[in-house]
Amino acid sequence: MERKRNLVDRVSQRTEEMGMKIVCKSGGMKNIVNAGFENTLLNFPAFCSPRELEHYGEDAVLKKIKEKPEEKSRLLISEHPMELYNSIKPLLSQYKKLNLRTPIAQAPYLLRSTARTDLGGLLVQLTRESIKCCGQEGCPYIIVKPLFSGIKRNDEWKVNREFYLSLADTAKRNHVMILLENQCKDFNGHLIRGICSDAEETRLWIDRLNTEVGEERFGFCMDVGVCSLCGQNIQEVVLKLGKRLKAVILRDGNGHRESSLLPFFSANQGQSQTDWLGLIRGLREIGFNGQLVMDIGDSVNAFPFSLRAEIMKLAKSVADYFKWQIEMEAVLKRYSSIVLFGAGNMCRNYMKCYGEKYPPLFTCDNNRGIWGTDFCGLKVESPERLKELPEDCAILICNIYYKDILDQLLTMGVENPIEYFNDEYMPSYYFDRLEMSRLEFMEE
Repeated sequence: MERKRNLVDRVSQRTEEMGMKIVCKSGGMKNIVNAGFENTLLNFPAFCSPRELEHYGEDAVLKKIKEKPEEKSRLLISEHPMELYNSIKPLLSQYKKLNLRTPIAQAPYLLRSTARTDLGGLLVQLTRESIKCCGQEGCPYIIVKPLFSGIKRNDEWKVNREFYLSLADTAKRNHVMILLENQCKDFNGHLIRGICSDAEETRLWIDRLNTEVGEERFGFCMDVGVCSLCGQNIQEVVLKLGKRLKAVILRDGNGHRESSLLPFFSANQGQSQTDWLGLIRGLREIGFNGQLVMDIGDSVNAFPFSLRAEIMKLAKSVADYFKWQIEMEAVLKRYSSIVLFGAGNMCRNYMKCYGEKYPPLFTCDNNRGIWGTDFCGLKVESPERLKELPEDCAILICNIYYKDILDQLLTMGVENPIEYFNDEYMPSYYFDRLEMSRLEFMEE
């Protein structure tokens, strides 16, 4: 039993060390922790919100301070950026008590609808202070949205080049990478592509900035919700950005209105409104190993308070699912040799899409009747053969009863790496499943 526990611990530790981090942006600190999330986004706009920045210096702010003295320190951040770290300390203290890490942050920004053009200097100050806070807390990434208000299309690069380069030294001293983010803009009530929404142009921006500072100090955060609103081919965007892509914000929507829903929540006739297939395929192809940020505030707020803990647990399962599917091929690359457990549809799917590139030594099955036969070009062996494997050979369970088989292998004393294969985004498997879904829908 002790050896069994040790192996489970090793499997969990290996999963944690893979690199890709799941980050939850919203949902309430206790709910985030109780759901199993270990990382949260350090959200500086919560302390100097876009709306407060919009009204910076106006009589409305002074009136609000007079009416609500308890909010004075928060509102004065807009006038005294140096107070930002002091204001955020109580929150950081709570994070530490709950063992919540902050691997990525969001810098303050302006409302998309703002008409003010005089807040660029304030944003620079606030962003610098945010970067310093990240340095103090060991937060390696910060999302900094590009400046847009009052900037003509032909001047976007010139203005933002100066903006980002003005932050580079602070970022370098604090060991923080600045991530640009894709934007949409309001055009007569319609949301259209904005700054950094064109992948080719964005790639050029990032490469130019990194060339000017002489190191990789800038990267990119892709907001899937913005891609969906702009009607973009998400897979194509991911492939063009490549290794520059350090973070992905996961949020669902109907493609028409701004929203932050749990992935797969926005559906029509049984099909998701967001191209999750394209996203996962693209992230696999570039070997994405960055931050997955769950932005699900609208879904959480729409649920009754007594059910929010449950939706947060579902959110964690969804996030784990994305990580698992994105890393599917990365897992195969990790091992010099593999065997499969299962001689059924999942084994067939594996051999169809990965068999040539990552050929297994054999497959095994609990069905005695097929031992010694061939299945998809593989010899079907007894599970006892797994005891003879070299210690660096991985076992891929190709069966939906993963937990039962895992328990069987651990009980047998197998100490090889154990992984679960169920690739739902292989081209042939996906479209076969899609066709079946349509037939089932029509029959209903």
